[in-house]
Amino acid sequence: MKQVPEEEKQELRLPSEWEVVGVVTKLLGYDRLEVKCADGHTRIARIPGRFKKKVWFREGDIVLVAPWDFQAKSKADVVWRYSRDEVRELDKMGMLKFLETR
Repeated sequence: MKQVPEEEKQELRLPSEWEVVGVVTKLLGYDRLEVKCADGHTRIARIPGRFKKKVWFREGDIVLVAPWDFQAKSKADVVWRYSRDEVRELDKMGMLKFLETR
C-alpha cells in the first residue's frame, strides 16, 4: 500500500450540526443506499452525482449523511465516504460507538 506523506493528507471531515455519521447496511441499486445512522434512525440515502462512478460504496462503509429537511427520519443525502484511516481516527474520537450496539 502506498504511503501518503503527512502534508498530502486531508483534514478529517467531522459532522456539522445537521450531518450524521452512519454505516451502509444495504446497497439498494441505482443511486440509493440503506444507512444505519448514529442517531438511531435507518435512512434511505441518495448518492449525489458528484460521487457516481468516482466513489464506490460497499456494505460496511462509514459515511456522512445529511438528513433531508422533510422526511428527516427516513431520507438523507450522502455527503462523504470515510477512508480506512479516517475511520480509525473517528473510532479514536469515540464517534463510532453506535456500531458496537449492532
